[in-house]
Amino acid sequence: MDQLTVKRRVVIPVRAGDVMAEFISFNGDESGKEHIAISFDGVTEAKNQVPLVRLHSECLTGDVFGSGRCDCGEQLDEAIDRINEEGGYILYLRQEGRGIGLYAKLDAYALQDQGYDTYEANEMLHLPEDGRDFAIAAKMLKALGVSKVRLLTNNPDKAAQLVENDVEVTELVPTAVHVNQHNRQYLEAKVRRKQHTLKLDD
Repeated sequence: MDQLTVKRRVVIPVRAGDVMAEFISFNGDESGKEHIAISFDGVTEAKNQVPLVRLHSECLTGDVFGSGRCDCGEQLDEAIDRINEEGGYILYLRQEGRGIGLYAKLDAYALQDQGYDTYEANEMLHLPEDGRDFAIAAKMLKALGVSKVRLLTNNPDKAAQLVENDVEVTELVPTAVHVNQHNRQYLEAKVRRKQHTLKLDD
């Protein structure tokens, strides 16, 4: 997996046709996970020369079913809105449950119901706290001819991994805080354990 190349570009109307997005597949990813990039041209007159980019790890429960246990679905919706406005890419990475998979994520949820935080639950299952690898995102960006990004994230590890893989992060653009009664402890754990730049009210 030394180098990726663009395989196919297909324009797909999203948001009931209100937003036109170009979905991009790649050759050369030997993991078989079928990561995709989603490109947005931007609609503002004065577009930033450095694209706004969101690295979004797949979350079936949040992205598709609107689960309140995380903020993934809201973050994906926000990314579509903001990147469609400014221009850039969403890299949709098939790393369900921070890389542990859907079934293991459900096992971790069961442990969280007993009072453990999201990272403790993974540890109890003998799984990594966060098994995601964002090096693949750097390879995808390079295949798209992107060497500099404005990164839409609250997670400093995403920026660090891109920089380690020779993608310059010119700006960290925080996402909004999507908190509810079901995900507050999850968000607090991200701040406490992984230094996510979230400002949660008291």
